[in-house]
Amino acid sequence: MTVQILQLADLHFGALVDIRQVEALEAMIPDLHPDVVVLAGDMTQRARHGEFQRARAFARLATRTAPVYALPGNHDVSWWTRPLIPFAKDALYRKYMRYFGDDLAPTLRLPGAIIAGALTAHGVAWGSLTWQVRDLAVKGHLPKREYVRVQQLFREAAPELARVLVLHHNVVRGEISRRMGLARWRQAERRIVDSGAELVLCGHDHQEGAEVVAGKVVVSTTGTLCTRSRGGRPSCFNFVTIEPTAVQVTFFRWEAERARFKASDTHAFARTRAAAGRHPLPVGTAG
Repeated sequence: MTVQILQLADLHFGALVDIRQVEALEAMIPDLHPDVVVLAGDMTQRARHGEFQRARAFARLATRTAPVYALPGNHDVSWWTRPLIPFAKDALYRKYMRYFGDDLAPTLRLPGAIIAGALTAHGVAWGSLTWQVRDLAVKGHLPKREYVRVQQLFREAAPELARVLVLHHNVVRGEISRRMGLARWRQAERRIVDSGAELVLCGHDHQEGAEVVAGKVVVSTTGTLCTRSRGGRPSCFNFVTIEPTAVQVTFFRWEAERARFKASDTHAFARTRAAAGRHPLPVGTAG
């Protein structure tokens, strides 16, 4: 069974969105033939109603081709309410839930895979705080309750299903930013590995990447479709293919002069969930 995933994050509908890129992507989704479209957070810039409305319109259009899986990122959270109403967590996600439903970390089962989400965007929260002021409301964290829930889901799933974990914040240190998306990232990495995930889909860093964590878990970090791609690089989204023996991550990069996304390099990793570790296959080129 082969599973194809269109992986998106950081569309940032609002002031930063590049609408040409969004419209080009909307037009090409049917041609990509994904089995699922994953929106890994930061669909808005300031969690405003108009931004959520455009994000919802994008999601509804995508559902004409495939199911859409979505969870919130730090920009989709009304983080400024946390210090004012510390125990009213619903205020953080009220707008998001109005447009994308009450389940902030849903589970989706489809032929060949189970996709589970872990909520890492908690606004201004103790678990996300660091000594750096610039991390306020930007960093995420992976609470124990999220890890335990995902672990149970993967344990109960049929053994032939690929275990796919979706979260917003980048799990691997950004190549250009040199920043981890998660506070207490070593603990978070252990929890991700122990959860039983074999593939993680994330974003947040605005730079694409694909590599293996702890020799066991393939991590696909997608780029952004807004004007703040890391290092002035072309915007990018990822297309992930899960095959019986391998996981392939293809980067689709924006060609501004032609106003289109084009398949670029592909990274392939052996899929050996039952083994002690995984070893990358040779990197190929697509498109």
